[in-house]
Amino acid sequence: MRALIEVAHIFRAAGAAYRRAHAGHLSLPQLKVMSAVENCRTAALGGHVEACEDCGQRRIAYNSCRNRHCPRCQGAAARTWLAEREADLLPVGYFHVVFTLPAEIADIAFQNKALVYDLLFKAASETMLTIAVDRKHLGARIGITAVLHTWGSAMTHHPHVHMIVPGGGITPDGSRWISSRRAFLLPVRVLSKLFRRLFLAKLVALHEAGRLGFFGTFAHLAERRAFLRHLLPVRKKRWVVYAKAPFAGPEAVLAYLSRYTHRVAISNRRLITFDETGVTFRYKNYRRGCADRQQIMTLAVDEFIRRFLLHVLPRGFHRIRHYGLLAGSARKTSLALARELLHVAAPADNGTPGEQDDFRPPCPCCGGRMIVIEMFECWKQPRGPPDATATNRETAS
Repeated sequence: MRALIEVAHIFRAAGAAYRRAHAGHLSLPQLKVMSAVENCRTAALGGHVEACEDCGQRRIAYNSCRNRHCPRCQGAAARTWLAEREADLLPVGYFHVVFTLPAEIADIAFQNKALVYDLLFKAASETMLTIAVDRKHLGARIGITAVLHTWGSAMTHHPHVHMIVPGGGITPDGSRWISSRRAFLLPVRVLSKLFRRLFLAKLVALHEAGRLGFFGTFAHLAERRAFLRHLLPVRKKRWVVYAKAPFAGPEAVLAYLSRYTHRVAISNRRLITFDETGVTFRYKNYRRGCADRQQIMTLAVDEFIRRFLLHVLPRGFHRIRHYGLLAGSARKTSLALARELLHVAAPADNGTPGEQDDFRPPCPCCGGRMIVIEMFECWKQPRGPPDATATNRETAS
């Protein structure tokens, strides 16, 4: 069911004023996201006319913006992506591991998104692969699907990486499959220490190479001693690495991926009201107990838009990545070997993503299949349906 309030409604009502108030302070990617969300599913992007094959009911459908930050445009992209990933699943348990950056590092990440987010991926994946191949732990090469999220439930800046990891891997010599324990993959304390060491070493290297930028209240961190002093507290604290219980079967893995891979900072379903007092939405307060986590928050419209735009990624940045057995160059070979060692057959080929079912909603009158009968360009309107009365008059004459 479509949400009554959408992020697009907020941007259309207040986006122009926000751009004027913050002129010169918004990046080009942020401006493009605002424009895309505002124009999504409107005449500005053109569209097509659908008609029911059974009853002839007509429906106008405007084109989507397909921007990866748009809350309305992720469904089809997620379905296509999941169809491809389903063939990669192995008949083993899967674990969910989360690597989170401390607040002191998150501040640096916000001013250096491309570099530090990329570093988060590299340090987290290297940590997992290094500990997994160690014979004191698993002693095997594992596969990883990693997804970057940059937000907390209240849309604050909170960069972290979610990982989906099969419960086992292939020995370095490729001779056998080693399964993890049923409810345990790798020790999180060991992962946390190595993650902290790898990340900080790489971050300092970026600073010494002069590749990090610092602005505003963080401008002083451009000086090496100030930067090292800023990092001193985080060298001593425990970095959060969280490993959840394994999923209950491959179907649960896919259900999780469908929720997380193409998620944006806030979904339309979480919005409650939008009026002169601001935007009210639901969020989870993880500091409370499970039964009392669901909370309601109201933000001024400008603050809501500011928080949404915090999470616009740099152009061309990949927020879904694969490592180890699932890395692109060796994925097919590694998965084939894993299935051979597990004595399972390869999944049947169900065709390319383009051959999947049509996701157009059925006819609202009879439930029949809707087909496209006309296309129209941006800012154009479709032709009206034929006038039966006029047709009859012409026939009579």
